[in-house]
Amino acid sequence: MIGQNAQSLSICHFADALSRAVIACTFLLLLSAVVLSQTQVSEPDQDTLIVENAPEMEVFAFGKTVIVKGEAKGVLSFGGDVVIEGKVKGEVATIGGNVLQRKDAYIGGDVIIFGGSYQPEVEEPLRSAGSETVVYAGYEEELRNLSREPSRIFAPDLSIGFLVQRLLSLLFWFGLSVLISFLTPGAVGRAAARIQLSPLKVFGIGGLSFIVITLGVMLSLGLLPGFVSGVIGVLAFVVIMLAYVFGRVVLQSGTGKFILRRFTSKKPSETLALLIGAFTWTVLLSIPYLWTAALFVLFTASLGLVFTSRSKQPAWQES
Repeated sequence: MIGQNAQSLSICHFADALSRAVIACTFLLLLSAVVLSQTQVSEPDQDTLIVENAPEMEVFAFGKTVIVKGEAKGVLSFGGDVVIEGKVKGEVATIGGNVLQRKDAYIGGDVIIFGGSYQPEVEEPLRSAGSETVVYAGYEEELRNLSREPSRIFAPDLSIGFLVQRLLSLLFWFGLSVLISFLTPGAVGRAAARIQLSPLKVFGIGGLSFIVITLGVMLSLGLLPGFVSGVIGVLAFVVIMLAYVFGRVVLQSGTGKFILRRFTSKKPSETLALLIGAFTWTVLLSIPYLWTAALFVLFTASLGLVFTSRSKQPAWQES
């Protein structure tokens, strides 16, 4: 009897909890409908996004031209233009596109453009005091095509322009490797010894460091003020890029020496080893689909070399 009462009581609690959940879901759906009704965003075609009224909305578009006729909080477009006819309270950014500001339009934040240009209709457009304009021109057509066909990033087209770009990359990394090896020969040698003697440790610490840095930047963007999270993001980017440059030089030197030892018993030439290593990694980073794995290896090894630089082991120093 007692068991039946307990069972009926648990069923009543379950039914009550279920009814509460249904009511909560219904309320959330109604609230979402109200919010969407107040936010007017439409797509007249597959290449255009029109914002009529979205004052609290960060507008993101991929491969589309964004036209702000009313109000928006911020706009980011990858592979498309941004046309401001109304008001944007925050930043306006585009990658592989242009920012066009009409005569009476207003932009409250910064304008950031990679692979495009800033085109206001008047000489003194309506901008907030202290706002900045950052423009990096070049590769606009490539970025636009990439946004429309993202798979091309894994298998780039083999063209004369691509081959010239790879050749310039080879010359750049060879020259940089020679310069760094000349300025810091001891650091490059010790790093090459570390990755030869303890590759698992270097790659393990590098992979863990990459995950920690990525999660830290993501958490800072969501939890910290914009200025602080921006500083953290810039510092993380600088650390990763400096580590990448140093790590690639070390791997190019080690790869070149490894290849030369297979063909000669003499002590390999440092300059020739750097040239062969630079050529090898340039080829690996040019092979469709395989270049992603090669790039991951470079980043992981680079961070691992940087974060194990303070390690002191006699075996490393002896070698």
